[in-house]
Amino acid sequence: MLSRWLSSSALVIVLDQASKLWITSHFAYGESLVVLSIFNLVLTHNTGAAFSFLSDAGGMQRWLFSIIAVVASVWIVWLLRRHGAQTLFALALSLILGGALGNLIDRIAYGYVVDFLHFHWNEHYFPAFNIADSAITCGAFLLIWDSLTEKKHGPAAG
Repeated sequence: MLSRWLSSSALVIVLDQASKLWITSHFAYGESLVVLSIFNLVLTHNTGAAFSFLSDAGGMQRWLFSIIAVVASVWIVWLLRRHGAQTLFALALSLILGGALGNLIDRIAYGYVVDFLHFHWNEHYFPAFNIADSAITCGAFLLIWDSLTEKKHGPAAG
């Protein structure tokens, strides 16, 4: 059962790294291409976390976020071993694991995370992100969904 979820995480990592390889080989830093009126491809580097949190922390954030990713990944694998039969919960964790490791690869290799998906509406721009970030977000949503729809065990209400 664990191999199923680790394979899902590996697929996220492969898609994430392949997309980042493509964008870095076809775009110069800061270059942007309008794809739709609400969506651009743009090559950016994020030295921080989500929404560039701590991006100006002088370099320590690279190792802080790397350590957090490693600790979280170990914990997620442990949870997957114990709860692999809980499909929605395990899928959520496998997406988060794949995303965390995809961004960890960037942090270790480059000192920043490659971002390139950039949505906007008129003059309102959402920060650029990547496939790993999307997987983490989808996984978090599924965890919330799972917790809200989880069948409670115990005595029936009478």
